[in-house]
Amino acid sequence: MKVIALQSFYKALNQDMAPALQEAGHFNIFRIEDMELPGHKQVTYSRRDFFKISLVKGHSKIHYADQTIEVLDSVLVFTNPMVPYNWERISKKQSGYVCVFTEAFFHRFGNISHYPAFQSAESAVIPLSAGDVSNFAELFQKMFNELQGGYAYKYDLLRHLVMEVIHGAQKIQPASGIPATGSNAAERITGLFAELLERQFPIELSSQVIRLNTPSAFARQLNIHVNHLNKALKEITGKTTSQLIKERVLQEARILLKSTNWTVNEIAWCLGFGEPNHFSAFFKSLAKITPNKFRQSRTD
Repeated sequence: MKVIALQSFYKALNQDMAPALQEAGHFNIFRIEDMELPGHKQVTYSRRDFFKISLVKGHSKIHYADQTIEVLDSVLVFTNPMVPYNWERISKKQSGYVCVFTEAFFHRFGNISHYPAFQSAESAVIPLSAGDVSNFAELFQKMFNELQGGYAYKYDLLRHLVMEVIHGAQKIQPASGIPATGSNAAERITGLFAELLERQFPIELSSQVIRLNTPSAFARQLNIHVNHLNKALKEITGKTTSQLIKERVLQEARILLKSTNWTVNEIAWCLGFGEPNHFSAFFKSLAKITPNKFRQSRTD
């Protein structure tokens, strides 16, 4: 699943993906001037599982669930695969760098997603002064040069340079956006909620566990109050957040029970249930049949 997501990113750039040899995870860096960008189209990768740090000069708008941040000059942007967004390029000419890496690349450095820069729109977009641009451009250029070089410990050095970018950015005041209001905001929130929900599926490995399975978890990821999320979903879909989550989890449960030989306990764990009996009660309350009986039946 990780390879597919990265391949989608490289395919959009019309580039081949070269894996990091003898190295866990994946890391790469590009100069925006060298990238073959897909015009002004807004590209959404439905199953992104990589992180991205962009140092960009140019006019853009970055759309999050409840706000839009307009970029007029130079900016640093941190994107987490679990935080949905749309990047709208306004000016045709853009310059800078894009650094992409997987969570596994930092497996010895702790959880990269715990840093504030990757957690919400409030801390993810950092406007830069001329002096800041020069400092960060130097770090990105170092990463670019090191990746091309043959130093035996270059990936350790690259991790340190990425961390220097993260810590340097977190010392700077982040940008503030324009809140989205009205029905357009509700539609945007509903769309982003649906994207977050679907991004967790299909479950293809018994070691795969969904991370978001409660209204509060989705609200935190979208950086909005849970009541705001529920109101938006109710307005657009006529259903509550809990109903939509339960329906999608039930759908996946049916698929796993019929298409795999995994135990009910394994399926329960994949779907975020800490206790198998909680999953069985959930399934029976909605499907009106126990998981084992459903598996044995001829109905789908």
